[in-house]
Amino acid sequence: MTATVRRHAATTAHRLAPALAALEQGLRDAGLRTRDVLFLHVNLAALGLDDDAPTAAAVLAGVQNVLGPDGTILVPTYTFSFCRQEAFDPATTPTAGGPWSPSAGFLEYFRALPGAVRSADPIHSVAGLGPAARPLLSNIAPTCFGAGSVFARLVEQDALICMLGLDLDEATVRHHTEEVVGVPFRYRKLFTGAIGPECGATRAGWVYNVRILADNGRPDGSRLARAARERGLAHVVPVGTGELVAVRSAAFHDLGLAMLRDDGWATAAGPVADMVAVEAARVGNAVAAPALAADASMREMIDALWRLPRDIVSDGYDAALAALATQLPMTVHEYPSGTECWSWIVPEKWTCHEARLETLDGRQLISHAEHPLHVMSYSLPFEGEVSREELLRHLHVHPRLPDAIPFMFRYYERDWGLCCTRTLRDSLDAARYRVTIRSEFSLGTLKVGEVVVPGQSPETIVLCAHLCHPAMVNDDLTGVVVGVDVMRALRAGPTPRYTYRLLIVPETIGSIAHLSQHPELLPQLRGGLFLEMLGRNIPHALQLSFAGDTELDRCFARALRAHDSRGWTTPFRSLAGNDERQFNAPGVRVPMLSLTRQLAPADPEFPYREYHSSADIPGLVPPSALAASRDLVLAMIRELEGNHRVESTVPGEICCSRYGIHVDYLEDPAGHQALFDVLFLLDGTLSARDIADTCDVPLVSVQRIIEQLRSHGLVVER
Repeated sequence: MTATVRRHAATTAHRLAPALAALEQGLRDAGLRTRDVLFLHVNLAALGLDDDAPTAAAVLAGVQNVLGPDGTILVPTYTFSFCRQEAFDPATTPTAGGPWSPSAGFLEYFRALPGAVRSADPIHSVAGLGPAARPLLSNIAPTCFGAGSVFARLVEQDALICMLGLDLDEATVRHHTEEVVGVPFRYRKLFTGAIGPECGATRAGWVYNVRILADNGRPDGSRLARAARERGLAHVVPVGTGELVAVRSAAFHDLGLAMLRDDGWATAAGPVADMVAVEAARVGNAVAAPALAADASMREMIDALWRLPRDIVSDGYDAALAALATQLPMTVHEYPSGTECWSWIVPEKWTCHEARLETLDGRQLISHAEHPLHVMSYSLPFEGEVSREELLRHLHVHPRLPDAIPFMFRYYERDWGLCCTRTLRDSLDAARYRVTIRSEFSLGTLKVGEVVVPGQSPETIVLCAHLCHPAMVNDDLTGVVVGVDVMRALRAGPTPRYTYRLLIVPETIGSIAHLSQHPELLPQLRGGLFLEMLGRNIPHALQLSFAGDTELDRCFARALRAHDSRGWTTPFRSLAGNDERQFNAPGVRVPMLSLTRQLAPADPEFPYREYHSSADIPGLVPPSALAASRDLVLAMIRELEGNHRVESTVPGEICCSRYGIHVDYLEDPAGHQALFDVLFLLDGTLSARDIADTCDVPLVSVQRIIEQLRSHGLVVER
């Protein structure tokens, strides 16, 4: 503190003596103790005070008179940086003030004091002075509220919450309580950005329990604040033209828990409602499900669904899934925005009302109405004039096709963006352009369609395909319709040995959501096949599972060799990856392969020429390719269904002579060797086909040996 500021502080303290005396006495009466932790919200204007440095110094000095040198004072220095797509530097980013603590002058004065420390929360940072400040504000979890956050630590420490010029309805700790309870009008949302000084900033993700934007989700802490006063938890004293309200954080948190568990809307405006439906009504722009004839062909399904704006959580995706649900019995599982799915969080629904690029004289160059790919999926809203240089940073083109619109998305690294052909981009020579993107994020539900064909055993084989990717066909509407047709064939009978389950998902997050929310399925899953890019006349590519040597790997590879002479196999994660990764991942380890039609990675047009572009249209998908892929999947299933493991019924090496099984080792040494090779593999882990492959002998020879052994009851098929 400079000498000038000290003199001003002394003068201000004298002028403010009555208010400061009331403040100090109020803190003592509220039970503030030395070595205590105080969280201070401030609105100096409500006390009739100036929001300047001398006043801030005088108020802080008054607080420290009570708290003593061993106490710790914390203040909110919220910035909402990641919400605004801005980097956050704890050392320099100024507080935004806001309704929680409108006295930005006091907060900035406090934040800049020598020795003050600040948390790394890029949304709700907190600054502190005192011995407990660094332990409380360091190494916090990457979340504004909930376990590991600063506010969780405040409750654990039973810090004193002091509202100076504000009532308890503005106490931020309430939002921690709401997150612990899981109130229906808030949901967890992931924000990303950079934290640290510009020269050394690191990328980070941060979770903020945001409120629903519909009016009945508007925050209202008045009932909780009133209850704290009525129950004697809050200590209230006049200070200046306002008042000081103080409450212990643990008691306030416990009161909030009790009220919210009794009524989840106790801290919102209400009324109680289905918030997904309320948000859908608020946002509007619903997409009707296309009509499909009963038992529509694969091509008819593609023609009806391909143009829909099928973003991962969107009305367009929902409409496509609803249409498919008319084709065979389907259960639609819904996972609300904010649902924790292992390390992932279900994102919001995204709606694009309008997007266009115009010249300043009003000539329209591109629009979302013309083609859904003209706007980046999950683009932030943006409206305004931009320079050509700024526009080009947000205008995406396809890397290979000059006259195609690319498919671009930013599901978690949020930004605004438009897409166009490279031909159009290269023609842009004006200095400035006008951009309009009217997009909206809202509470929605991620939907997974599930079709089950029960088998003789609950052991399950999963087929999976993703329905997202707006206005594109091969990736991966073709995988979806092939999966639907395969399930139709399985439903026609006979009853299979395994149970088969088709999952229609939004890419990546759909599989993660479903698996994480249904852990009871995992022990039953024996393996699976992801279906993608099956509509082109390109040889089939079978990507093996992570293990690479499972029963499914062997069966499906054999079927591929038998039914597509040009088909090829490749190790796990050697092709364009997809949801097979989620099934093969650590902690899951379900051996899922993928069947696609894509070029080799060394091909300059890998995975295929029109990939992720507006050129991926129905006209490039011949029905014969879809039918061949469907038939191949069914052949793989038949191979697996017939792949019975063979097990000896007697321990030890079988005495072949006793049962008339003999191959003379002098006359036929190779046959004798093969016989004993087969005998030593009859442990129940391999089928006849597996044994033939392992021993490199004809399948018919293995089957002959097994039939001889079976006739004497020496082996069984399982």
